[in-house]
Amino acid sequence: MAIKQPARATIYRVLLIPAALLGLLGVGSAQAAGGVCERIVVTGNPQYPPILWVNPDDDKHLVGAGVELLEMALEGTGVKAEVLNVGPWSRAQEEVRSGRVDMLAGAFLTRERLGYMDYIYPPYVEVPSVLFVKRGEVFPYSGWDDLRDKTGSTLLNNSYGMAFDRFSRDHLRVEQVSSIEQSFQTLVRGRVDYVIYERYQGMAVAQQLGIEDQLEIIEGSLINEQLYYTLSHNSACNSPQLRAILAQNMQDLASKGEPRRLLEKYRQVWADRFAPEDPQLIEQPLAE
Repeated sequence: MAIKQPARATIYRVLLIPAALLGLLGVGSAQAAGGVCERIVVTGNPQYPPILWVNPDDDKHLVGAGVELLEMALEGTGVKAEVLNVGPWSRAQEEVRSGRVDMLAGAFLTRERLGYMDYIYPPYVEVPSVLFVKRGEVFPYSGWDDLRDKTGSTLLNNSYGMAFDRFSRDHLRVEQVSSIEQSFQTLVRGRVDYVIYERYQGMAVAQQLGIEDQLEIIEGSLINEQLYYTLSHNSACNSPQLRAILAQNMQDLASKGEPRRLLEKYRQVWADRFAPEDPQLIEQPLAE
C-alpha cells in the first residue's frame, strides 16, 4: 500500500551538499508517480553508533539499528526508505527542516524542532548523555552549576533535553563543533574541560579514535532523553496516514522488544568492525 501524498508544496533550500549526493537526493519523494509516496529519504547523525553510522562499504548511506527498525516499521506500506549520509548532524537537521530530506532517523524532542518536524510516537530508545573529561582531571560535580566556570565542547546543534539546553545557553561556555571527533581531540589536548555527548555513542567514537583509555566519565552527570523518528513539515510524504501507520507499527515493535534487540545486534556489528580486541566499554548496557 503506497502512501498518498498531502497536497502541499515541498520547499527546497540551496545547501552545500557534496556533489555525489545531489543525484541521490535528486527528485526525492515529492516526484513519486501519481502523487504517491513510494520513497522516503531519511538521514540522521552519522556519528551515532549503534543507532546510526556511515556505511563503511558505501559512504553515501547510513547503517545501524535506527535504519533496520524504520524498515520494519514501514513494512506493508509500499514505502521504501533510503537512508543517506548528507554530512554532519547540523546539516542533516537543516536538510530535514527544508524538506529536501523527509525524515530524521533519531532526534530528541526540543521546542525548536517541534516547529519544523512531526514526532513519531512512541520513542524507540532512551539515550543517556554524560560529561567526558580527560583521565586524571575529574573535577567535583554535584550539578550543572559546577560547570559555570569551565569550558565544554559538543556537537553543533546537538540537544540534551530542553532543560539542559536552556541552562547551557544562559549560563555555560560550550563550544559547538561539526564533529564529535573534534570535541574529543580538543579535550585530550587540554583545550576544554569537558565534552558532553551521548554516553555509548561517545564511547564508540573514542574507541574508533583509539583514545578511550584517555577519557573518564563524571559520575552523576547522567541526562536521559528519549529518541524519536521525525518527519519534516515540508516533506511531501508527511501525511496523517503515514504518521498513524508508523506510530501503530512502532508501538507493536516496541511491545515485542525489537528496538532493544536491534540495538544489541548493531552494537555487536560496530564492535566487530571497529572496537579494540578487549572492548570493555561496549560491554555496558545501552541505557540506564
